[in-house]
Amino acid sequence: MADIQLTSASRNSLLLLTQTQSLTERTQGRLSTGLRVSSVIDDAVAFFQGKALNDRASDFGDRKQEIDQGVSSLKAAINGTSTIDSLLKQMKGVANNARAATTEERKEATKTFKELAKQIFQVVEDSSYQGLNLLTKTSSKLSVRFSERSAATLDVSGVDLNSTAAGKSIFQGRTTVSAFSSSGSFAFSAVFTVAGSFTAIAASMNQAAIFDKAVANLDKSISKLRGISQSLGTNVAVLQTRLDFTKNYTNTLQEGSGKLTLADLNEEGANLVALQTRQQLGIQTLSSAGQAQQSILQLLR
Repeated sequence: MADIQLTSASRNSLLLLTQTQSLTERTQGRLSTGLRVSSVIDDAVAFFQGKALNDRASDFGDRKQEIDQGVSSLKAAINGTSTIDSLLKQMKGVANNARAATTEERKEATKTFKELAKQIFQVVEDSSYQGLNLLTKTSSKLSVRFSERSAATLDVSGVDLNSTAAGKSIFQGRTTVSAFSSSGSFAFSAVFTVAGSFTAIAASMNQAAIFDKAVANLDKSISKLRGISQSLGTNVAVLQTRLDFTKNYTNTLQEGSGKLTLADLNEEGANLVALQTRQQLGIQTLSSAGQAQQSILQLLR
């Protein structure tokens, strides 16, 4: 079968119609995806530049999650110190009230004092987040990375509020009571007598001095605890600042990628209308070229 031969006018009209159809499909693709550059074929340079920006934004998105978790870990520790602060204040109140109490009242004060100390131990042990407890061991460490650079990190070392044997004994219900030492641990100095209760304080002893020492030690505990809480709060502020930066920086990277690859939907919509009009004109032109041949056929008849 011989090839079909078209006139020059028909071929030109068909070629223009094919090109218009191709442009229409491209425009419809941009409108449906919102992308001007969706593959290497569209624009290799813009595609790879946009991909590099999106990849970096994705990396910082992972860091954002890590920073978020770091903030939560520190908040768990701060909640623990806040609760311990409240319990220490209650212990201070019990010691103050025991000054002028009767023997029976001092017995009850002793029970309350020991129970409050035991609760402090429990709070310290319970102040963990995802397996990390910054209040039980000095070897505990929170390490948060801000970027791929090794120097862009924040390391927060833990404290051991239950480190010494004296500290553990009071929290486990024994009789020694103490305050924070300069090193930050519970290094308890005696508040009770050897017998281990407020009721065992002999009449011949200077009771006021003993209770004054108890209150002073608890004041030191509260002061040291607030220092630890302040340090943790400062690190939360640092992480929150870096979290805000990471969010803004990620948005900037994505915005830059969009400038390279996103389509202008208003422009593409106008292009589609123009292409549809051109397509209709192409069909009419192709039809007119065919009618010229039909007129010759009329002459032959």
